[in-house]
Amino acid sequence: MEFGFQTLFLLCGFVSVACVLFICLYLIVSGLPAILEIGVTDFLFGTEWAGRQDKFGILPFILTSVAGTAGAVLVGVPVGVLTALFLAKVAPDAVARVIRTAVELLAGIPSIVYGLVGMIVLVPAIQRAFQLSSGACLLAAIVVLAIMILPSIINVAETSLRAVPKEYEEASLALGATHIETIFRVTLPAARSGVATAIVLGVGRAIGEAMAIIMVSGNVPNMPDSLFTPVRFLTTAIASEMSYASVGSLWQQALYSVGLVLFLFIMLINVILNLFIKRKKEG
Repeated sequence: MEFGFQTLFLLCGFVSVACVLFICLYLIVSGLPAILEIGVTDFLFGTEWAGRQDKFGILPFILTSVAGTAGAVLVGVPVGVLTALFLAKVAPDAVARVIRTAVELLAGIPSIVYGLVGMIVLVPAIQRAFQLSSGACLLAAIVVLAIMILPSIINVAETSLRAVPKEYEEASLALGATHIETIFRVTLPAARSGVATAIVLGVGRAIGEAMAIIMVSGNVPNMPDSLFTPVRFLTTAIASEMSYASVGSLWQQALYSVGLVLFLFIMLINVILNLFIKRKKEG
């Protein structure tokens, strides 16, 4: 029985690795020909995208994805980490239960519902507040993404904060530090690897989101010149045009190439953040 379960666990591990390798290989085989035909420089640094006219430059999509993810992280990470600190170390049990339930419900809401609420409530509010012709813009996408990454950050960060040994906090309090000083100077630094992992999950959620963003960003292939510009992300480019591209056409292959770039982009960010976390642990 022991050998059988070990074999089962090994097979499950191989299945997980095989799925990742299959996806990677499929994207390379499907997306690389279009990149080679269009030209790496023209594809990655071109500023015009028009599938019906065979213009495939994805620089606006890349910059929009970077700007949208960075904006969502700048807004969502402080709110998420502070909420996790409040739930783990400050809030009374009754209050913590209510907030924790709300966070769990927030995690269970489908992406399309976020987009629907954003389109009905947020987009008109931005339009009225800033006197715009349309409120579907980069700012709306950042706000929606920031809300969507909160559950991942809060849940993982709270678990990490609760895992910090009580002796650390007791020693800090014994030396004369206040409760808040202990939280920010002892507990949070001790849990920084778990908090960093929460941020990685949030970044992955923000980069990979499509359906909610397509409803609030404007879905126009513009350069992200300002927060009020209608834009298109890498994910929304694939979702919005794949059904219109002819099978086997250069347009369809270019969309697969966008998926390949998105996959490599996510892998690069994960590697960088994991190296940063490892270096912090060793330090």
